[in-house]
Amino acid sequence: MLIQRITVGDIVLPLKTPFKTALRTVTELQDLVLCIETDTGHTGYGEAAPTAVITGDTLGSMRAALALIAPRLIGKDLRDFNALLAIVHQTLLHNNSLKAALEIALYDLRAQQFGVPLYQLLGGGTPRIKTDITISLNDGATMVQDSLAAVAQGFDALKIKVGAADWRADVDNTLAIYRAVGPKIKLLLDANQAWSPKEAVRIIQALENAGVDLACVEQPVAADDGAGLAFVTAHTRTPILADESARSVHDVLQIFATHSADLINIKLMKMAGISQAIEVAQLARRHQRHCMLGCMLESGISVTAAAHFAVAFADVVRLIDLDGPMLCQGSAIEGGMEMDGPWITLPDAPGLGISAVRGLRDVQQY
Repeated sequence: MLIQRITVGDIVLPLKTPFKTALRTVTELQDLVLCIETDTGHTGYGEAAPTAVITGDTLGSMRAALALIAPRLIGKDLRDFNALLAIVHQTLLHNNSLKAALEIALYDLRAQQFGVPLYQLLGGGTPRIKTDITISLNDGATMVQDSLAAVAQGFDALKIKVGAADWRADVDNTLAIYRAVGPKIKLLLDANQAWSPKEAVRIIQALENAGVDLACVEQPVAADDGAGLAFVTAHTRTPILADESARSVHDVLQIFATHSADLINIKLMKMAGISQAIEVAQLARRHQRHCMLGCMLESGISVTAAAHFAVAFADVVRLIDLDGPMLCQGSAIEGGMEMDGPWITLPDAPGLGISAVRGLRDVQQY
C-alpha cells in the first residue's frame, strides 16, 4: 500500500449558536481536511482545527507546513508505519494540529490495511461512549436556558464555560445552573486560563461551600503558570484538570511529577496526533491518573478518531468531551461515528469508517 496522492482543502460549517469562551467567540467551524490516497484505492482522512490562541496553528501556517511534509510522504509504503510517523514529526517543529491530521489519516489507512475499525487496532473496547456538551459563556439566564435544553436532549454532563469579567458572575451562573438542572447532572467548569490562582481558589471554594459537587475544573489559570496550577490543586477539594498546560508528553510528565493537577485533558490537536496521545494515556495509567478525551472546535473526522481512541483507552479516559460536531449546522462527512444525543456509536467498518467528505474549498493536491 503506497501513498500516491495527498489532497487538502477547507471544510466550513456554520455553528448553531456562537461558541463563546474566555478566550474567543466563534460563529463557524473552518478546519483543514486531508485525504491520503494509496495505490490500492484506499483513502485515509484527517482533520486539523486552527486554534491560534491555544495551539498557535492557523489555516495558512498548516498549509505551509504541509507543503514541506507531503512531498516526503508520496511514494512511501504504509508498511513502514513508524518511518511515516517519523517523517511527520521530524520534518519541522511545532505545527501539532497539522501533524495530528496527518497521523489520523495514516492511522485510518493502517486500520484499513488490517481490515479492522481503528479502536480495535488501538486495543479494542466497546464502540459506544457518552459525551458531555458545552454550555457557552453568556449571561446567566441564557446559560441556564441552554443547560436545561441540553438536559432535555438527554445530556447528563454539562461542560460550563466560565471566565466572566467579574468572578462573582461565574459563581452566580454556576449556582443558577446547578439549582436548575439538579444534583444528578454532572457539571464541569472550564475557565480557559481566565483566573488568577487566588481567584480560582476563591471561586472553587465558594462553590464547594455552597454544596456544588463539581466533576472537575479545567485549566483555571494561565497555561504556563505551573506553580499557580499546583496552588489551586493543593487548596481545593475539586479535581483540577490540566488542558492548555498539558500540550505534550513532557508537560504531562511535569504535571505528574509536581502534582500540579489531578487530571489531564488529551486532545489530538495538542498532542500532535494519536501516537503521542497513546504515550500520555500510558503515562496516566502508570501514575494511576484519569484523563478527559477532548476536542477543539472539530467536525466528524477528527472527533471520530478521538472517539476511537477513547474506546480503546476506556480504563484511563473517564471523561468524554467530544461534542464538536453537535455544535455545527449539518455535516459534510459520509460515514464515521453516529451521534444520538450524548451517545456516540462507532461503525463496524475498517479504519475511521468514513467514506467521503463533501464541499471542500481551496483544494490542493500533492
